Amino acid sequence: MKRILELGGLISGVVLIVFGVAVIALGVQGRGTVTDKLKAEQIVGSPDMSPAAIKDEAAKAGLTGITLPTCDVANVAVTNGARAKCFADYMRIHALEATGGQTYAQMPRFASTDGKGTNDATKAVKNASGGPADNPVRNVWITETALATALDVSFMASQLALFSIVVGVALLLVGVGFIILDNVALHRKA
Repeated sequence: MKRILELGGLISGVVLIVFGVAVIALGVQGRGTVTDKLKAEQIVGSPDMSPAAIKDEAAKAGLTGITLPTCDVANVAVTNGARAKCFADYMRIHALEATGGQTYAQMPRFASTDGKGTNDATKAVKNASGGPADNPVRNVWITETALATALDVSFMASQLALFSIVVGVALLLVGVGFIILDNVALHRKA
């Protein structure tokens, strides 16, 4: 029975080391995939994607009470998750600038002749089929949300890959620890 327990420690250590190596490999592969996919999109931050430049733009647009990005991707290629998140944060400010500081939910649903929009279908501009025309400015938010979500998912994926690498290292260390403890137990004199 003692021999089975001693071998159990060794086997557990080896299994943990193998799992650790596999988890590290998956994490490295995941980070590589995120980087490769972002590079393939050839995203480069616009010149205003720096804290100072966006602060000036937001002030000119009359945006108040919003959190401005503190990262900088001006004229920088977006090639990793952190830069993707930063780029997405600037996209939000650009969308707010384009919509007069309103989010999708705050904007009127329909287009109106005065350009301000309306939620009253009877006061809306009519579309080709005679129904109320959708507010075209809302499309800014539809596009921004879709693109920013993809960029934020890239950030999340890179963070999960990093977590996977850390967990893999922890599994390796625990596996090595089990083997060392098992070895000490095997060679301990009674």
